[in-house]
Amino acid sequence: MRDSLDLIRTVRPEAGTSALEYEVMAERAASLGAAEQRVVQAIAALAAATDDRDTCLAQARQTVWEYFVQRELIGFRKHNEVIQDLNIPGEVLAGLGAMGKRP
Repeated sequence: MRDSLDLIRTVRPEAGTSALEYEVMAERAASLGAAEQRVVQAIAALAAATDDRDTCLAQARQTVWEYFVQRELIGFRKHNEVIQDLNIPGEVLAGLGAMGKRP
């Protein structure tokens, strides 16, 4: 029994938890970064659109909505700074209220 307790003290199970938490945080950051890149690409496509502007606008709204949801799941509730930093157009933001209300 004493050997088991010594082994447990040596292994430090909390260190394993910390490593797992670190991996989860790193995955969240990478995923959020990828979502942000999709927003940047969607906004650029919207800005360059001529013929298929409605489709690009819908895609930009969907992409921004997904990004905001992901940010909120991680704990970022305010989006003002990223709206400004990513230059998200008002026409994209105007359509976000209805994004969660799909049939």
